[in-house]
Amino acid sequence: MAVFTQVDARDLEAFWAQYDLGEVESLKGIAEGVENSNFFVETADARYILTLFEKRVAEDDLPYFVGLMDHVAAAGFSCPQPMWTKSGKAIGRLSQRPALVTSFLPGLAVRRPSVADCASLGTTLARFHGASKGYAGKRPNNLSRSNWQAMHGQICEDVAARNQDWARLAEESLQKLNAQWPSALPMGHIHADLFPDNVFFRHGEVSGFIDFYFACEDMLAYDLAICINAWCFEGDGSLNVTKSAAFLNGYSQRRPLEPAEKEALPLLALGAGLRFFLTRAHDVIHHDPSWLVTPKDPNEYAHRMRTHLRARSAQDYGLWS
Repeated sequence: MAVFTQVDARDLEAFWAQYDLGEVESLKGIAEGVENSNFFVETADARYILTLFEKRVAEDDLPYFVGLMDHVAAAGFSCPQPMWTKSGKAIGRLSQRPALVTSFLPGLAVRRPSVADCASLGTTLARFHGASKGYAGKRPNNLSRSNWQAMHGQICEDVAARNQDWARLAEESLQKLNAQWPSALPMGHIHADLFPDNVFFRHGEVSGFIDFYFACEDMLAYDLAICINAWCFEGDGSLNVTKSAAFLNGYSQRRPLEPAEKEALPLLALGAGLRFFLTRAHDVIHHDPSWLVTPKDPNEYAHRMRTHLRARSAQDYGLWS
């Protein structure tokens, strides 16, 4: 989450009048994240999250995200609830951006996940995958292998000018992924962006997921690969196998992984690493200082990609059976 677009008070008042949520008492920008503009909205009775969708999120995809949140919530999964206007619409416009209001989900994000946090995440991710079954919405992953070559082509010259090691690493990873990317793995609806700031905890356990705006249909195990990258590496760039083992075992207790998913884990982790390396590099190259957000460091994911290139099996991530 972040703030790219400012909101005028009079525009907010007119927008909020479409809802039956009470009068706005305060609006505060949320600085965390890198994609959309997000705000806390306080009324006399409740707190809400207002999201203005920036250019990386297509307006046509918003009904999929709204429907997915409603679907998993109806199945008992904890996540923000979309708010609907008096005329029955969930998506509006504010400050020339598509806009969505959701309920406020209580909880705290952890900055330094523990082994127990990773285990709880694994169990909860399996619950989410189960809760999303039966959702009829359709949205392909537009940041997956079929898109990485084009994403790389848009920034490869700038990447090479900044860091030759990055350029060679991206080329090597693309070649391997294009030649060996798995297929025929179990598919479903995935969150696709489960960084620690998108997972809330209460009383030592995961209490819910937020920020569903990269969710899509893809291989379920790819969601696990994203989490390994986001949760199981230390500040020095090393993989904490104890954390990845706890995460994978927590997940497998609810949904045992198929042999093909285990075999594909190093490739999926490499692909997830490349995906976030490419988008982070893009954001650094095209950063506008006027945005109230600091772009994330691509080098973190360069370290992860090197680890995944060396990995030979799921055992390298602590999955022994």
